[in-house]
Amino acid sequence: MLTTTLGFFALTALMVWLHLRSRGTPSAPTVTAVVRGTPCPRCKALVPKGSTFCPGCGVPQQIFELTQAPTSAPGAAAGGVPRAMVRADMCVGCGTCVDACPEPGAITLRGKLAVVDDALCKGHGECVRGCPVGAISVTTGTAVNRVQVPLTNSEFETNVPGLYIVGELGGRGLIKNAINEGKMAIEAVVKALEPGAERPDGDADVVDVAIVGSGPAGLSAGLEALRRGLSYVVIEQGSLSDTVRKYPRHKLLLAEPVSIPLYGDLWIADASKETLLQVWETIVANTGLQVRTGERVEQVIRADGVFRLQTSAGVHRARRVVLAMGRRGTPRRLGVPGEELDKVFYDIVEMEAFAGRRVLVVGGGDSAIESVLGLANQKDTEVTLSYRGETFSRVKDRNRAKIATLLESGRVRAIFGSVVREIRHDVAVLQLGDETTIVPNDDVVVRIGGDAPYAFLERIGVRIVEKDVPMPPQAATG
Repeated sequence: MLTTTLGFFALTALMVWLHLRSRGTPSAPTVTAVVRGTPCPRCKALVPKGSTFCPGCGVPQQIFELTQAPTSAPGAAAGGVPRAMVRADMCVGCGTCVDACPEPGAITLRGKLAVVDDALCKGHGECVRGCPVGAISVTTGTAVNRVQVPLTNSEFETNVPGLYIVGELGGRGLIKNAINEGKMAIEAVVKALEPGAERPDGDADVVDVAIVGSGPAGLSAGLEALRRGLSYVVIEQGSLSDTVRKYPRHKLLLAEPVSIPLYGDLWIADASKETLLQVWETIVANTGLQVRTGERVEQVIRADGVFRLQTSAGVHRARRVVLAMGRRGTPRRLGVPGEELDKVFYDIVEMEAFAGRRVLVVGGGDSAIESVLGLANQKDTEVTLSYRGETFSRVKDRNRAKIATLLESGRVRAIFGSVVREIRHDVAVLQLGDETTIVPNDDVVVRIGGDAPYAFLERIGVRIVEKDVPMPPQAATG
């Protein structure tokens, strides 16, 4: 009996040892699978392949999509058959691309989004030229989108030392990304400046950081600067959070919870822009964040490690600068009474928001005509165009032909030789020669040009590069 028992335990021990030995070497594939991940650009922790968040710092890796994308060689093109690709985060669903495409069925509207049929698309590029918001590109090979963006590193610092670009200007307009980028740029500023240390310039009038723009990225940067005890100035050419304020009033801001400095988690899913603005205005009031509104930055010069910002109201000097402006530049304004009303827009974020409304479009260039074409495609939308000229002399032949068709059919009304003198809640007053005319409307869209932001950046010395960015699945398939 004793012999049997000892034999049983000996056999059991042998089987356990063999089992453990057999599992010893195969554990390598598990390690290999983890090693296949990539380091987080922020904290260097290993992010497993397929993970969307860093397990170390928790930052969504999507915000590094542009900074980590390879720079395209000038004139280089990927191999393969050219085809159109739609950026889902930029498409406004106006349908002008459908009208522009010479291949029936190659691009269609599905709800609010333009969808490309790869089998029918021939890569003509007419949809690109027809899109009023630049949401379509023609690319080749794999699902990549070649975009033009400022050159920044993983901390969102440009090739100009001490100058950071975040949010929409850097190519990422999503609210959650903009908030994270603004916060991270200030973290980089803190690391570079060592708050509390003696400043090499010794100038008490120089602030630690100047933040240009008060949209999601700018407010996040300002709040983080305040939380970190930095001296700062936030400069906004319009009103507080002007980027969001000019969204169509009923646009939903779909996102996920993001952490706001000095506030905590912000949940903005299924919220209107008014709700978001109210939350941000409350945050600004409760934290004491100072924002200088109605002040436009006209020039930024770096000398001896200090930035000099010339604005419409004076001069600011800063050790670091965070640019959080919109990517569409500074729109020209009419300069008339009532232009500050919420019904006035300088860009169209979502055409569908204007369905069934009376819209007055001001301007006579391609951007104005393309806005008219998109708005006229919306159900029951009444579109009136006010243009100071007598003919469309500055537009592409394609746009001239299309607007002529709309005018002849009566779908669009044009008032040539007219100048807007006043905007009221339900009408606009136009000067037409020696007379005035009243145009009833719900919304006014002003498209009379503006100053491109990239020209401003190039004057500062920021490099503008082309990058090949993988298209998100929903954008690659439409």
